[in-house]
Amino acid sequence: MKSESQIKPGAYTALALLLGINLFNYIDRYVLAAVEPEIRAAFFSPGDPNAMAISGLLGTAFFVTYMLSAPALGWLSDRFSRWLIVGSAVILWSLASGASGLAATFGLLLFTRVLIGIGEGGYGPAGPTILADLFPLAMRGRVLSVFCAAIPVGGALGYVLGSLINTHLGWRWAFYLVTPPGLLLGLLCFTQRDPRGRGTDRQQAERATWNDYLALLRTRSYVINCFAQTAMTFAIGGLAFWISAYLRYRGELASATAIFGLITAIAGLLSTLVGGVIADRLQPRYSGSYFLVSGIGMLIAAPMFVAMLFTPFPAAWGFLFGAVFFAFLNTGPSNTALANVAFPSVRATAFALNILVIHALGDALAFPAIGYISGHSTMNIGFLVISGMMLVSGVIWLAGMKFLGPDTLRVEGPAAAPL
Repeated sequence: MKSESQIKPGAYTALALLLGINLFNYIDRYVLAAVEPEIRAAFFSPGDPNAMAISGLLGTAFFVTYMLSAPALGWLSDRFSRWLIVGSAVILWSLASGASGLAATFGLLLFTRVLIGIGEGGYGPAGPTILADLFPLAMRGRVLSVFCAAIPVGGALGYVLGSLINTHLGWRWAFYLVTPPGLLLGLLCFTQRDPRGRGTDRQQAERATWNDYLALLRTRSYVINCFAQTAMTFAIGGLAFWISAYLRYRGELASATAIFGLITAIAGLLSTLVGGVIADRLQPRYSGSYFLVSGIGMLIAAPMFVAMLFTPFPAAWGFLFGAVFFAFLNTGPSNTALANVAFPSVRATAFALNILVIHALGDALAFPAIGYISGHSTMNIGFLVISGMMLVSGVIWLAGMKFLGPDTLRVEGPAAAPL
C-alpha cells in the first residue's frame, strides 16, 4: 500500500509548524508547574493549609476556560479556515502568557490563565484535525505521535527552563521569555492554506449536520476513549502540576524538578513515538490496536508509580522513569483513535468535545483535589490517587477494544480498515 501518494501538498510543512506550536504550548503549561512553589510563597502566608488547594486553581482556571471555549472554537474550525483559528489562538495565549509575569496579585494571575485557556481552546481542536486532513489512515498514528511528542518534550522544557530561569532571574521571567517564539509561530500560521480548500462544492458537501454530531455521540469507541482519557488526564495532569512540590516533600532540592523534566523528555518522547509505531503496525491484525497499546501501557505504569512512592531516592527515579514511559504510550494511539472514528466534517468538534470532557472531569478536578488531600494528610496519599486513575484508564481502554475496529471501518471505508 503506497500511502505516501495520498499525502496532501504541504503536509510536512504543516506538521513541522504544528509541532513547534505544540512544543511551546506545553512549555507554557509546565513553566507554571515548575515555579508554582515560588508563586505560592509570593501570594500566600507560610503554613496556610489551604494555600496548595487555592494555588491549584491556577491550573483549574486554565483548563476550565480551555475546555469551555474548545467546543465553540472547534465548531468554527469545522466551518472556517483552521489555520486562521490556530494563528489567532496562538497569538492570544502567547500575549497572555507574558502578562502572567506582570501580574501583581493572585487574582490578576488567575485572569491571565483564563485568557491562555481561551487561546489554547482555539488551537487544541484544530491542530490535530489539520493533520488528520493531510495524512492518510495508514500513517495517522505515526504522524499524530510525532505531533504529540511535543507533549513530553515541551513539558520537560517547561520544567527545566522554568527551574533555571527562576533560579537566575525569578519566576516572572519564566513567563516573559516564552512569549516571543509563540508570537512568531502564530504569525506563520497565516501563511498556510486550509487542506479542505475554500468555497468548493466538496467543502460545502462536507459541512456537518446535527445528525453528524448525534452520530458522533453514539459512536461507542469515541465515548469510551473520552472516559479513558479523562482518567489518564486526571493522573498525568495531577502529577505534572504537583511534582515540584512533591519532590520537595520527599526532601529533594529544587533542582530535582529539572531532573524530572529530563526524565519526562527522554521517557515521554521515546514512549510517544514508540506507541504510535507499535499501534500502526498492530492495526492490520488487531483493529483495536490503538486501545490495546494505550490500555496495556497504563496498566504497567500504575504499579511502577506506586513503587516510586515508597522507594527512597535516587532509586525512585528509576520507577518514575518507567511510570512516565508507559503512561505516555497512549498519547499518539488514543488521539489517532479520536480522528479515525470521526467523519472529517466533525473532526474538530470531536476533538473539542473530547477536550471538554477530559479536562472537566480530569485535571481540572485533579489540581485542587490532590492539593487538598496533600494539604490535609500527606503528598504520598495524594499521589496514590494518581496511580488509581492510571489503573482505571487502562481497564477502560481494554474494555473498548472490540468497538474500535467497526467504528473506524464505518468512517474510513472497507479498504482502509481491517475487519
